[in-house]
Amino acid sequence: MLAFLFPGQGSQAVGMGKALAEAFPSARAVFDEVDAALGEKLTAVMWEGPSEKLTLTENAQPALMAVSLAAMRVLEAEAGVDLKHDAKFVAGHSLGEYSALAAAGSLAIADTARLLRIRGRAMQQAVPVGAGAMAALIGLSFEEVVAVAAEAGGVCQAANDNGGGQVVVSGDKAAVERAVEIAKGKGAKRAMLLPVSAPFHCALMQPAADAMAQALATVSVKPPVVPLVANVLAQPIEDPAEIVRRLVEQVTGTVRWRESVMTMASAGVTTFYEVGAGKVLSGLVKRIADGATGIAVGTPDDVAAFKRARGS
Repeated sequence: MLAFLFPGQGSQAVGMGKALAEAFPSARAVFDEVDAALGEKLTAVMWEGPSEKLTLTENAQPALMAVSLAAMRVLEAEAGVDLKHDAKFVAGHSLGEYSALAAAGSLAIADTARLLRIRGRAMQQAVPVGAGAMAALIGLSFEEVVAVAAEAGGVCQAANDNGGGQVVVSGDKAAVERAVEIAKGKGAKRAMLLPVSAPFHCALMQPAADAMAQALATVSVKPPVVPLVANVLAQPIEDPAEIVRRLVEQVTGTVRWRESVMTMASAGVTTFYEVGAGKVLSGLVKRIADGATGIAVGTPDDVAAFKRARGS
């Protein structure tokens, strides 16, 4: 059984998606659609940089979605992939949840691009630059990190349970710095601040959650062709009203990635395709689910390998 996964922020790199656009008309069409939806050439930033501009949350979020959807359309056009018949689930890490929903026909690509532009801006503006922080704590269990965050005081939450012994905390800069020191004292292998522009997935993001509730109320959300394993539940959902509710919750809630992969694996998924930029999620899959295979598909070479493996 297969599941298709969609990456989140941090996987962006200048040049991503360019080879797909040059090789496949189906990919080019997605990039053109995203540019048109945003009323600007996001592709110019994606393919020419500078890196600092691509890394801005308001650009990185729709850009990563564009690469994921371009790769997905290529798999459909060139390898005959049909999510409804070929996949048991879709799931995405943070903004990747929007990519997953677009891939599964729940959201239109143009709407998804605009939603992610709004989400990126709202998350950036929710907290003054430098007031918040995120840190990766490696080598402690999720439960241990929740205790560390509570001990740190202030606003400090477990933001991402990524699996493989990596949990990210998010919140007030001072509280997150305290959490790093507490974690070291509790035997964390590594504890370090992350180079992010805002403290995602914590209570400080409430203004962004409010903005997304407003924005999502204006778009059509259909049932996905296969269930979405939602970040905040680590369980599959299909009802459009619930999808919207969980997307709003996700802005301030924990990305329960480890549990999400476990949910899919326990339902019989053995192969996870990470569609889009980078290889972060396919790497995590192997550390979370024993015997599971994680395969990244983001370049023309990856598409060719996918076709060979499927005999298509």
